Amino acid sequence: MKVRKNALHYHVMILPSLAALILFSIVPIFGAVIAFEEFQPVRGIFGSPWVGLDHFKYMMLLPDSKQIFFNTVFLAVLKIIANLIVPLAFALLMNELRMKFVKKWVQTIVYLPHFLSWVLLATIFFDIFSLDGIINRFFGLFGAEPILFFASNAWFPAIIVTTDVWKEFGFAAIIYLAAFAGINPALYEAAGIDGASRFRQLLHVTLPGVRTTVILLATLALGNVMNANFDQIFNMYNPLVYQSADIIDTYVYRTGLLSLQYSLATAVGLLKSVISFLLIIVSYALASRYANYRIF
Repeated sequence: MKVRKNALHYHVMILPSLAALILFSIVPIFGAVIAFEEFQPVRGIFGSPWVGLDHFKYMMLLPDSKQIFFNTVFLAVLKIIANLIVPLAFALLMNELRMKFVKKWVQTIVYLPHFLSWVLLATIFFDIFSLDGIINRFFGLFGAEPILFFASNAWFPAIIVTTDVWKEFGFAAIIYLAAFAGINPALYEAAGIDGASRFRQLLHVTLPGVRTTVILLATLALGNVMNANFDQIFNMYNPLVYQSADIIDTYVYRTGLLSLQYSLATAVGLLKSVISFLLIIVSYALASRYANYRIF
């Protein structure tokens, strides 16, 4: 009886969070029916005429649809790869640093950007990459002409990926540092006795020790292939770079809220959600097979 009473307390404690989850995450799912209607706000969801898959067919005929799907996947994949490699490399460097005072200060400094809003960071990057910004002034020292970074479809994807990695790599490195801490110190001692240098220990002890963690993070990241970070791109892009920067989320925003094509925007968003759901299933199956990671 005492166990049941304690369990009841825990369930009551999570009721507010559960109610918020249902209200803001579960209930809005039913609004996806708009994708199959010619939605008219005056007539509402139940009064709007049913059109079936017409909006999905129309979406596939749009010249922009292929480009926005390509941009989304392209930017997301580049971010996933960069956000796996850079944090791992940084964590390896920090793991080899023996000056604890310096190590703590460096970790604190590189963690800070994670907590900054993209609204603030976008303003900073606009100044850095402007015609008279630091980057163009540096290139000017070598006689190079100023570059319109935020008006160039060639440069903009690189800026998006680089700034995203700069913001997140310090925080993402926490996982790798925690994985390094779980490696048995006896392995390093045995390697040292066998004459292995620090570099050899890194190759044959440290990296194999975090292999499962890297595989796990890589497989779980597959679920984010259809997410290229709306907050970042929305605050940094402009009509001049729609060709390389327009992703599904920004397209849905402009189509649904600015052009008032609610049904078309819902159809695009629903298709993205279905693909993302399938990718999440695949990623967890891979994580279970190659990293022995299970939720249930």
